[in-house]
Amino acid sequence: MLNNKMNILILDDEPSFNEELIEFIESMDFKASAEELPENALTYLKSNPVDILILDIRLPQMSGIQVLKKVRKSYPELEVIMVTGHGDMDTVIEAMRLGACDFLKKPFRHVDIKLAIERTRKFLELTRKLKKVESQYSLLSRELKKQVEYDLIGNSESLQKVYELAMTAARFKNSNVLITGESGSGKEIIARLIHYASPRQANNFCPVNCSAIPESLLESEFFGHKKGSFTGAISDQKGYFELADQGTIFLDEIGDMPIELQAKLLRAIESKKIKKIGDQKEYSYDFRIISATNRDVDELVKTSKFRLDLVHRLNAVEIHIPPLRKRISDIPPLIDYFINQLAGDMNLPKPDITPSAIHKLQQYSFPGNVRELKNLIERAFILSKGVDLQPQHFLLDNKSDLPAQDDLISDKSLLLEEHEKQLILIALERTQYNHQNAADLLGISRHALSRRLKKYEIEASKF
Repeated sequence: MLNNKMNILILDDEPSFNEELIEFIESMDFKASAEELPENALTYLKSNPVDILILDIRLPQMSGIQVLKKVRKSYPELEVIMVTGHGDMDTVIEAMRLGACDFLKKPFRHVDIKLAIERTRKFLELTRKLKKVESQYSLLSRELKKQVEYDLIGNSESLQKVYELAMTAARFKNSNVLITGESGSGKEIIARLIHYASPRQANNFCPVNCSAIPESLLESEFFGHKKGSFTGAISDQKGYFELADQGTIFLDEIGDMPIELQAKLLRAIESKKIKKIGDQKEYSYDFRIISATNRDVDELVKTSKFRLDLVHRLNAVEIHIPPLRKRISDIPPLIDYFINQLAGDMNLPKPDITPSAIHKLQQYSFPGNVRELKNLIERAFILSKGVDLQPQHFLLDNKSDLPAQDDLISDKSLLLEEHEKQLILIALERTQYNHQNAADLLGISRHALSRRLKKYEIEASKF
């Protein structure tokens, strides 16, 4: 913000005009200086801070237009008020086109120059405030990008587009965001990035895994309850909407939300009013919803598993995170990051990785995306016993290699349920039927995996 001691330079070849104007400007409690020759004025600008230049159009050595061009190039933040004793409108128009912010014709009254200076001063204040905000936003963006973990490491064009769209969405604090992408692609990281880059950053970010909460507790978890409202309600409990007041709710695996709760969620989004279980009073809260799913939302709507009106409320902005196999140029920097991280965590020397090993990984489909790459690097790090990471250190079972999602979708003879069952069986096989590891690989909770095992009648163990 400018202070009252704004610096003004006058460039005019009339000494009497300069003296009178300096006296008047100083009476306004501003600092004023004057030069009669363009070269002297340009020299003055090199060593003195100036906010406003009052510039005559007709000067010796060079014209005021030529001076204006030099000033706009070398001092883009300096604002210029043009003055002239001649009514050459073509020159005036050119001056304004080149960036002069105001124009006065001699002779002018003191009140005219005062108003011109005040207009310019307010414009400068606004411009500098905006630049300060943009600078802070840019700094925040850089700091946030440093804090975002491995999911945003990479220079692929598709990943940069995700980042830029997320930062754009962050500016609009009331716009709901839907993030789509396969398991392990980094949807929660993007959600956190949006929250912490937004005006809501000082308030709560509440992540909710919609598939991990038992259906009998979903309404209580979201809306809260009053003591005694049902068996086991031994005290008042806040719901996610209340906890996220002024902040953000992140609804992960939104596609698994029961249809009955979807109707209540829709009403909450529309009214921003919540009624707790066992309470007749409604409470108003201010929250933004960021939701995420690895499922085909359009297919869920077609099969009546998800409300179309809720989809419209949730995806004011939609961000799709491409799978790792679609951005293989990001694999080498991710590998380097994981190796450095593991070497630091284990207090061991950093091993190298051979080009053939990198090539092998880049040929892999990565059904578990970045999360799976991290697991593979960690396993190879251990198996290598301190030597360079070789292709044989990466245990990729081609027989159980997951088919690419795009290939599955293109096969119209298969049903979505068959795809899901196939993926679960492959994950169990790959993890030797360790349910927690299989759930991690699939990007779901262990509770969600257990429900799917029961749904598809899959044996819990092959032994």
